[in-house]
Amino acid sequence: MRREITGFSNPTVKLLKSLRDKKHRKREGLFLAEGLRLLTDARACGRLPQMLVMANARDPHPLLDALEADVLASGGEVIETSPDILSKITGKDNPQGVAGVFAEFDTSLAALDRSSANIWLVAQALRDPGNLGTVLRTGDAVGAGGLILIDDCADPFSVEAVRASMGAVFTQGLAQAGWDEFVSWLRAGEGQLVAASLRKAVPYRGAPYAAPCFVMVGNESRGLPEHYELACDLRVTMPMKGRADSLNAAVAAAVLAYEVLASLEG
Repeated sequence: MRREITGFSNPTVKLLKSLRDKKHRKREGLFLAEGLRLLTDARACGRLPQMLVMANARDPHPLLDALEADVLASGGEVIETSPDILSKITGKDNPQGVAGVFAEFDTSLAALDRSSANIWLVAQALRDPGNLGTVLRTGDAVGAGGLILIDDCADPFSVEAVRASMGAVFTQGLAQAGWDEFVSWLRAGEGQLVAASLRKAVPYRGAPYAAPCFVMVGNESRGLPEHYELACDLRVTMPMKGRADSLNAAVAAAVLAYEVLASLEG
């Protein structure tokens, strides 16, 4: 189905704009992704938007043509509208010319196959959507199986998190769970839980990592609760040579994930 929208008050415009709010995303079970690169990555992973929204003043591109054809062939909807209306939908002054509306994924732990990868990332109470998206991007870079969000984290389907992931939200497995649920799931199978810590920790370089390795980082300002750290199989510390007493959570996840990768591949 293809149609054109010319009015700001159109019900579809109101629906799409509402997806910038978590409450409405959860109610509809939908989220927005903006930009041809993101949508092309999603298509390559076998995920097509239910609705493709395009600015009528966009530049032609063969990847966009292929995406449009696939959306229509799958029974999706293609909408053409003005750049101003697309800007209202995405909340950006200079929208990229195309956005997609996707169904939210199954984020249960049961949907993950821990045997599919040697590295998994775990984030507890990560509040910044930019950090969340960066951790997803790191997971893609190191070949992780996915990201498990523990407790009250930022919404991985927010426009900001999806944008910061640079398409990794489509390449990575994604699960959300409470701490007790996660620990029960983890201990029901193989898996080494590793955290950056100062409590009885060993240097992160050369530590005895084992696959599948679940690399856990905590909240940006508070870090991990003590009893979470004590439940880990391995606690590692990274040297701080300057005046700062900690790394950004997403940076710490990246440094540790690459060390785990080097260890498991070495």
